[in-house]
Amino acid sequence: MNLSILAILLSLALLMYLAYRGVSVLILAPLMALLAVLGSPGTPLLASYTQVFMKALGGFIALYFPLFLLGALFGRLMESSGAARVIALRIVDWLGADRAVLAIVLACAVLTYGGVSLFVVAFAVYPLAVALFQAADVPKRLMPATIALGAFTFTMTALPGTPAIQNAIPMPFFGTTPFAAPGLGVIGGAIMLVLGVWWLGRRVRQAAAAGEGYGVQADDVMQLERSVRPHALGEGYDVVELGPQRNGDAAPVVLPGFAVALAPIVAVVALNWLFSTQLLPRLDSSYLDSELYGATRLDAVRGVWAIIAALTLSILLLIGLAWRSLPNLRQDLDAGANAAVLPIFNTASQVGYGAVIASLVGFALIRDAVLGIAPGQPLISLSIAVNLLAGITGSASGGMSIALQTLGSAYLQMGRDAGISPELLHRVTSIATGGLDALPHNGAVITLLAICKLTHRQSYVDILVVAVITPLAALAAVVLLGTLLGSF
Repeated sequence: MNLSILAILLSLALLMYLAYRGVSVLILAPLMALLAVLGSPGTPLLASYTQVFMKALGGFIALYFPLFLLGALFGRLMESSGAARVIALRIVDWLGADRAVLAIVLACAVLTYGGVSLFVVAFAVYPLAVALFQAADVPKRLMPATIALGAFTFTMTALPGTPAIQNAIPMPFFGTTPFAAPGLGVIGGAIMLVLGVWWLGRRVRQAAAAGEGYGVQADDVMQLERSVRPHALGEGYDVVELGPQRNGDAAPVVLPGFAVALAPIVAVVALNWLFSTQLLPRLDSSYLDSELYGATRLDAVRGVWAIIAALTLSILLLIGLAWRSLPNLRQDLDAGANAAVLPIFNTASQVGYGAVIASLVGFALIRDAVLGIAPGQPLISLSIAVNLLAGITGSASGGMSIALQTLGSAYLQMGRDAGISPELLHRVTSIATGGLDALPHNGAVITLLAICKLTHRQSYVDILVVAVITPLAALAAVVLLGTLLGSF
């Protein structure tokens, strides 16, 4: 085997193993990239770092930092205002504690589809999940998979219009919008939801038949007293929670009403559609031909612009509607901005790693092998390439970015030659990121288990089913339907 290929495979294996062991990707990505370079004789080491790795890292940040920043700000404000908790509580009230699994799945889905970070959702929903699972006597070991199904799967990759970065990254490559192939996206999302809920329901019934309940857990959850005072503080402000005890006194926390809490979520989706399909296409964008603005075209930036505008206006709406629930607004904005930095640098570092790998001689052989999978069927080849890279890096966005940076133009041309629309390529790419990315070394999986105070041994099997196997089944269905019927 070619020495360069061996070096690439070794760097990938070490990246996956050390990431699983908890080493920061900010350290791993450049080191593993340079390790691969050392195994490719004749490739300049320092130039590969400064001119390839850093250039790709900077390019990713330049393009997507507004999305990470606005998403983090929106999530922080939804959490701090109590809006996320109000939405989750209302869904629980509607479905009842006896449907604990479905209630938590839908609560996570509504929040993530509305633009709240999956990490914020996991932290916000966990206390509710504890209370519901205890009331329904559902084993706690099923909790991580329940949260993962609602936050890590169909709302992240499949549903049209989702502001998730996994739905945004393909847009510049294919000239599409967040609503690409909406029918196929809804079908793929429905498959993930139905199969995931069916699996978790089956596991709940098996546990009940075996006499297994929630169990005795050392949960470090602050239980809050909750009282309802209809319109005590004005229209829309009807819930007051008594927070943690301070010197014997409870600190009052004003939560917004359900309509106020839900309005920014609805606004994100509605404004995203309005800007991407109605307003931006009508603009005179001839100025984009200028070198000053990157000599680009509107289709390449329309999707990103739409999400930026939608999140910005939704943040302003949230502040305006729930300002009484945001007594520390400046601190919340600072915290949200800070929270955006690490995720985008982690992902951008993985993109830089991919750019270095793509520059090596051995990658040309790997690329040709991937492109040779299912000749004449670019959807199948694309699905395999994105899934493998997402699995290797343990990151949906990182794997997708590497695949599109290195192979995106080739797949776009293959799609054109085969009569496949860019919208279909977008949706398949997005859904394909949500399969093997959730292998045990995935950062979101590790964080979720830590939040739930459980281990891989206790809970990963069910995460594997709902966040890996089920999305792969949905991907297969979307590829089949797209091949037979085209984009819709």
